Amino acid sequence: MDHLLTIITFAPLVGMVLILLCPRDQHNLIRWLAAAATVPQIVIAIYLYAHFDTATTAVQFAERYPWVPAYHINYFIGVDGISISMVLLTALICFISVFASFGIEKGVKGYFALLLLLDTGMMGVFVALDFFLFYIFWEVMLLPMYFLIGIWGGPRREYAAIKFFLYTLLGSVLILLAMLGLYYYNPTPTFDMTKLAANAASYSITFQRIAWIALFIGFAIKIPAFPFHTWLPDAHVEAPTAISVILAGILLKMGTYGILRVNFGILPAATHDMAWAFLGVVGTINIVYGALCAMAQTDYKKLIAYSSVSHMGYVMLGLAAFTAAGINGAVLQMFNHGTITAMLFILVGVIYDRAHHREIDGFGGLASHLPIYAGITGLAFFAAMGLPGMSAFISEVLVLLGSWQVHPIMTVLGASAAILTAGYMLWTYQRIYLGPVNDRYIGFSDLSARELFTLVPLAAIVLILGVYPHAILGLLNTSLTHLNQVVIASAPHTASVALAH
Repeated sequence: MDHLLTIITFAPLVGMVLILLCPRDQHNLIRWLAAAATVPQIVIAIYLYAHFDTATTAVQFAERYPWVPAYHINYFIGVDGISISMVLLTALICFISVFASFGIEKGVKGYFALLLLLDTGMMGVFVALDFFLFYIFWEVMLLPMYFLIGIWGGPRREYAAIKFFLYTLLGSVLILLAMLGLYYYNPTPTFDMTKLAANAASYSITFQRIAWIALFIGFAIKIPAFPFHTWLPDAHVEAPTAISVILAGILLKMGTYGILRVNFGILPAATHDMAWAFLGVVGTINIVYGALCAMAQTDYKKLIAYSSVSHMGYVMLGLAAFTAAGINGAVLQMFNHGTITAMLFILVGVIYDRAHHREIDGFGGLASHLPIYAGITGLAFFAAMGLPGMSAFISEVLVLLGSWQVHPIMTVLGASAAILTAGYMLWTYQRIYLGPVNDRYIGFSDLSARELFTLVPLAAIVLILGVYPHAILGLLNTSLTHLNQVVIASAPHTASVALAH
């Protein structure tokens, strides 16, 4: 049991190698090998959940080995309350995404090999505690996503893939520069994130602010935060269904996770100074702007993409509050949004596979002959609206409760956007699933067993966390409350250092 995090990270890589050794025409074998490679992740994630000590802020299940000793680079991985929920989410979404990809017929071998490489990169980001290792995994994730969109995407796939690549590459360069600055300006050069956090006070406030902005832009591109969001709708519209699920379910969370792990943990003084503007104001813009854009869409998938921009704004607003409710609600929202948006993109993919278009006004009356599909879609829509009794309600209310104490105007604006969310969700549901039946779609089959297999676990989680949020909140609270206190405690230090400069 000493290498659980190594196994959960690299099991998909082993699956990728086995797939590459398979004959390219053995499509079913390749699909099931990919599925089998994600099973260890689910099993280990359940074990980590069951054995995670919620009473400590310490790193758990840690592994540390020298990698490049001359430059203080180590293979250092572990989980704490900041990352454990993201490890669970990644294992779940990647497992489901493999089954959601079973309909892929073009380049099956290459597709599943790249999907498993992407899985390893994403999981590595959430377990890495050496900044250099973190950066390696961050970059590993970039290339497979580029090819998965650029080869298996829609008609404008090359444009969407290049746009995604260029935006993300810009962010990566800024993260790299900040990482090198943190390394060289530390009294003892190190990439160990725990040591960098412990030595946070050694950095001048001027350096902290410059590094903080560079890191914020790098991570904000992934969220995506306004005005760095324009790559997301294009990537979602052109990406295959399963890749859209991973994009919204996991990749967006990497941005806010990076802010928590690096900006909050290593640069707390600059965080206390700058978060209200860069996280609070931008997050509020995200909430309202994303909802307004979603309401204007005619493409079903693009509507869900813009709804993700809006809902990730709640995460940013919660982080900017520096309250226990705000930060806990933000990370719970990261998990909840991952499961809800995964459902929504799978559901969009279901109807696209049958109708071969996503124009909202081109449907009508689907509920009358696809009752199971319409019912699960209704559940997902109500969850996205934050209906009481469903998971997003708890996380969004915690964010608003925490933010109200500090940023009342932003909170009012963010809460008001719930009306917009209900508007575009209900209007979309009415146009697609209710009203007169469109005769073109009467022969469509309802959800298959495979499609139900990908949707039912997500729906169950949405309902369970709606009535028992402590199942995830219990993992987060101790570490996040401690991190929040560290940022708050840095405020007097910030003032004194600023005067010194």
